[in-house]
Amino acid sequence: MSVGKKGSAIFSGFRALGLYSNHLAHVLRFHKKHREFYVLTAVGQCFHTYNVKKLGIVAVSNALPEDISSLAADRMLVYAAYGKHISAFAKNKEVVHTYTGHQGDVHLLLPFGDHLISVDKDNVVIIWDVESEGWFFIVFARFTFISCSRIKDIFTVYVICSVNLTTDTYLQISYDKASFEVSALMHPSTYLNKILFGSSQGSLQLWNIKSNKLLFTFPGWASAVTVLQQTPAVDVVGVGLASGQIIIHNIRCNETLMKFQQDWGPVTALSFRTDGHPIMASGSPIGHIGLWDLEEKKLVSQMRDAHTTAIAGLTFLQNEPLLITNGADNAIRVWIFDVAGGDGRLLRHRTGHSAPPTKIKHNDQSGLNILSAGQDGTLQSFSTVHERFNKSLGHGTLNKTRAKKKGVTHDTAKLPAITTFASETARQSDWDGIIACHRGFLVTTTWSYQKGSIGAHKLEPERFNKNRSLNVHATAVDITSCGNFAVIALSSGHIDVYNMQSGFHRGHYGKDKAHAGPVRGVSVDALNQLTVSVGADRLLKIWRFKSKELLHTHSLPAAPASSLLHRDSGMLAIALDDFTIQILDMETRRAVRRFSGHRGQINDMTFSPDGRWLITASMDCAIRTWDLPSGSLVDCFLVDAAAVSLSMSPTGNFLASSHVDGLGIYLWSNNTLCSMVSLRPLSADYEPTVIMLPGTCPSKDTEEEEVLDADSSEMLEYISPAQLDEHLVTLSLLPDSRWKNLLHLDIIKKKNKPKAPPKLPKAAPFFIPTIPGLVPQFALPTTPSEDQSKVVNLGVLAQKSTFYLQLENALDNNSYEEPVKLLRELGPSAIETELRALSPDMGGEVRVMQSFLKMISSILQSKRDFDLAQAYLALFLKLHLRFIADQPELMEEAESVSAHLEETWMSMQTLLNQNICLLSYIKSALL
Repeated sequence: MSVGKKGSAIFSGFRALGLYSNHLAHVLRFHKKHREFYVLTAVGQCFHTYNVKKLGIVAVSNALPEDISSLAADRMLVYAAYGKHISAFAKNKEVVHTYTGHQGDVHLLLPFGDHLISVDKDNVVIIWDVESEGWFFIVFARFTFISCSRIKDIFTVYVICSVNLTTDTYLQISYDKASFEVSALMHPSTYLNKILFGSSQGSLQLWNIKSNKLLFTFPGWASAVTVLQQTPAVDVVGVGLASGQIIIHNIRCNETLMKFQQDWGPVTALSFRTDGHPIMASGSPIGHIGLWDLEEKKLVSQMRDAHTTAIAGLTFLQNEPLLITNGADNAIRVWIFDVAGGDGRLLRHRTGHSAPPTKIKHNDQSGLNILSAGQDGTLQSFSTVHERFNKSLGHGTLNKTRAKKKGVTHDTAKLPAITTFASETARQSDWDGIIACHRGFLVTTTWSYQKGSIGAHKLEPERFNKNRSLNVHATAVDITSCGNFAVIALSSGHIDVYNMQSGFHRGHYGKDKAHAGPVRGVSVDALNQLTVSVGADRLLKIWRFKSKELLHTHSLPAAPASSLLHRDSGMLAIALDDFTIQILDMETRRAVRRFSGHRGQINDMTFSPDGRWLITASMDCAIRTWDLPSGSLVDCFLVDAAAVSLSMSPTGNFLASSHVDGLGIYLWSNNTLCSMVSLRPLSADYEPTVIMLPGTCPSKDTEEEEVLDADSSEMLEYISPAQLDEHLVTLSLLPDSRWKNLLHLDIIKKKNKPKAPPKLPKAAPFFIPTIPGLVPQFALPTTPSEDQSKVVNLGVLAQKSTFYLQLENALDNNSYEEPVKLLRELGPSAIETELRALSPDMGGEVRVMQSFLKMISSILQSKRDFDLAQAYLALFLKLHLRFIADQPELMEEAESVSAHLEETWMSMQTLLNQNICLLSYIKSALL
């Protein structure tokens, strides 16, 4: 089977967590039917739709082949530009149109009635007819003409070219962007068919796109135009400049009404309140927002550090005191203006990492929360259920009180990013349950998940107090399963133990040092009996946790990079610098497995909950799944960006991964939980294929799809046969209630006997008579004959049942499949009735009873329905034992049944003894 063409057999992309916004401005839409505002933000190759009311995610669009470069929307469609193309989305998800025609990358979009205006990097403006998909474009160009009278006469010409989309060729003009490079555009309110363009040279131009004429040119203010925004007043436009100046200009009179100067750099966004307050908000590249009073013409308030990066977009809701902002720091925030002084208060937000995560780990056994430490220095928790359960534990700091006063940006005691951490939920409600190492720092910090903040203790060994200039830092940490102790390993080779409740030092391993070089990994077993550590000195050491004495030393073939202990199974995985992995059994203290195949540094490892799989990620962009019992590679796939951290859910539902230069956490669903997956060892020359991260989609190729369909036929679903082997005994699949109580029916009937006879109802309903059995069947109407007695129905007494007739026929053809099939469909009471009717006293015959015993023999010989044969035979002997003893024919047949029964029991006993012997040897033998 060509598994490489199918990607991963175990994992499939599910969705991404922690992605909310990038450097593009958000888009606001109003749904008339829902009477609700929705905000759209671009995230890589797709965009997300959130409702403003609760900031809950509503939809995630289908992914585009490239990252989105511009986003816009009208009342019907959402437009996303990527590269040289533009896609129109319907229902916030599906692509319904794709517009192609640009020769450069598109960076500006503006919906305009039934048209869409797009601008690319080559300074070409194309106006699309959304319904007919026709288009024409405007090229702002500068030409050099050579005439006879004047050798070089340089002047500016604006050329308008109309082209239909169905035309194969269109006019291409070489030009220079030095004269007018479009940097912003807008549609002035109430101006029919008019578009205002802003340029990087500072000038503005007003065009009529219907008549294709330049109406007016505004000279500008000697600075590049970055933002054009319509004010609540007609004819008045807000212009943001790269110099930080904000111009309120009347385009009808060509008159500047007021000017403001922003001291934080270029203006990145503008918005105006429409709820009766003359307030304008301006965004800056450093994350500050300025609030300006248009009546008093002054700055009334500052919202500092609204975002940690540039303000990408800000929008006041129509007739509401709400401001929506987003930035490249992966955050969406909604501010409400309900306090005195006109300042905004944070109402709700969605915040992720502003820098790529370095370490992720599931927090508890439920698998619903994932702890993530990012290069931005924050520790956050993301919920796999809903964004409202996300929480940020904040930024690491040495002085929590001073950090609250000064803020994170101005905190001089701010700690660097977390490199690794450990968590335990056993006592997290009593004291801190998370301990973290920081990049290049000796101090390790504790964190409280319940409080959602950094903890009370800063753990630092006293041995380095006299010489703090030493370049010593914490390299690995672990918390005991009881949550009482933390084990911290240092780059100097020391390993210390601290109490999590008090923060006191409780000892160290080794007389002086635990290892001669830096410690690369440390773990404590589930019962707090053993501590295992690996160091750069190529040694693995096992210590007694309480007494700190060394119990065992194991030499490694190469220097270890990291280690991971699966506490339930006692398996320790060690990633070595030669790109191999060794598995050590903590009970026998021997290396039991060795895996090789990675072609780069192993970044992280994680075990499956049952300890059968080890999933590893390396810098070769591969994620491999190793099967420990068989010692083989069973799954492998590639990703575009190397995974830096992995975490398998304690429930086994999802695999979480974080990647190089990626801000999100990506979930991969485990296919083995919901479908049958046949895992086969992969060959040595196996070449994995690239799987796109959740939320991205590869370009479809019909040839590849045909190959996939051809290969999928080899992985047919396995259907178990009725009999696995002729030497095995197969039981029936009937429930126990159908055959287990056949010997105790008389006792059951006595217990269920009514205390009083049933009383007829006054008006008894009419019931159609049915035939007794598990499957209800209506009885056919019988017409009484003239010769039959009216007192006793002799036909009923002489009637033979279907089972009785099938047993008679089986004596002739020696086929007992039909009688057995009929008995399987009957209930316990009906079976007893049928077996009683076989006796001559009840209208039966000896030859039919002999046929029943032959039926039991055939069941035993086929070794199928073994439990049913035992139950039917037991009931038959209980009912007719005395009669069988008096009949030689029946005794002879009973002896034959007994011989078959004894033979079957002997073969079963032999198989059971072999299995018991093998299991006892495995349990007692020393491997």
